[in-house]
Amino acid sequence: MTAGPVRVAVLGAGVRGHDHSNRIRRSGGVITAVAEPDDRRRERLAAEHDLPPEACFTDWRDLAGHAAGLADAVLITTQDAEHAEPCVRFAELGLHILCEKPMAPAEPDAARMIAAVERAGVIFAVLHPLRYMPYTDLVKRLVREGRIGRIVNVQHLEPVGAWHFAHSYVRGSWRREDESSSLLMAKCCHDLDWLAYLIEAQPVRIASFGGLSHFTKDNQPAGAADRCLDCAVEADCPFSAPRLYRSCFGHRDRENWPLSAVTPTATEEALTEALATGPYGRCVYACDNDVVDHQVVALEYGNGVTATHTVTAFTEMSNRVTRISGTHGSIECDGRQVILHDFRGHPAVTATTIDVTGHDGETLTGHGIADHGDGDRAAIAAFLTAVATGDTGHIRSGPRESLDSHRVVWAAEHARRTQTTVRFEDRPSTPEAAAAVSG
Repeated sequence: MTAGPVRVAVLGAGVRGHDHSNRIRRSGGVITAVAEPDDRRRERLAAEHDLPPEACFTDWRDLAGHAAGLADAVLITTQDAEHAEPCVRFAELGLHILCEKPMAPAEPDAARMIAAVERAGVIFAVLHPLRYMPYTDLVKRLVREGRIGRIVNVQHLEPVGAWHFAHSYVRGSWRREDESSSLLMAKCCHDLDWLAYLIEAQPVRIASFGGLSHFTKDNQPAGAADRCLDCAVEADCPFSAPRLYRSCFGHRDRENWPLSAVTPTATEEALTEALATGPYGRCVYACDNDVVDHQVVALEYGNGVTATHTVTAFTEMSNRVTRISGTHGSIECDGRQVILHDFRGHPAVTATTIDVTGHDGETLTGHGIADHGDGDRAAIAAFLTAVATGDTGHIRSGPRESLDSHRVVWAAEHARRTQTTVRFEDRPSTPEAAAAVSG
């Protein structure tokens, strides 16, 4: 328990660190320190939260030397592969941990994180926002009330969006597995986590199929150049960088993301320079990307439910879509609406549409660009409440739940790469055993 507002140090002041910091403040917490190597990002967060120079660090290791007097908890929003080391260190210092998903790209690192927080007895939560969405609460309530009988099958789609995929997974920081993680881990670990939360069971068998089919040199159009600004066919390309990023000007949210990843200055001159010299001006067919651009995961759960999860680059930018089939009815939902079909509505099947609204009546959406339907804010509020009260019952995405969800991702990737069906019944039950299996 803590007296007064929970004090949080931010490790990583990129887009997610910046946005989560503001959510922490809106939820009653206070940002008291930041560690960020990029001067511009660090100074921006420090200015927004009135941090003195002695609370600002270029390296989280330096912050760790002063953490006891500065914070009760840390928010880890560094790059994916840089989550484990600070988590272990700050757990040893007795600070509570709120970690952006994924926990870590590799299972031994995730297991090491859990072992550290359990050994230290600190509160740990992963930002799996889909668990915390009011939309999720509604769907789970309908299922638990028996409105569709017993769940038999779930079909879940993550439509990444063509321009979002090109930005993040072809040109951007999550384009290569050796520098970040698989697409399934980076983009969908919380989708597979959500399925387990909804179905209330863990998988026993997993298969997966997919690959990198389009964003390759072989598909570069005739006459195309390796940079959009030099390209004779750029105007007709669906993935034109100039068209995408120029469309962000004057739009506050899109200037914050994705434009801020391309250039810190939202001007035509700065953007032109960034597209001429930086990674975001490259032709999507001439990058060094290797993550898949489409993937399907098929799952059989311990309670007999079957499910599929599909992630694809080749969609409009839209919400996740889910169809839940039960013995007495079905649910179709997309974060904005929940359509309930009741097979018992005689003489014809009836349907009820429920609009999902959030704070101040705003429609909640299920995609990351729209705050995960308020799930990010709710997840952060739950963590702060847990730290303030010592009651971890507020946290829906603790260490064990998160490790299970991540292990589904690793199993699915193994199934895809080996073209096999992975049996999951005998999965290791401790972090040490999990590390031994991965090793």
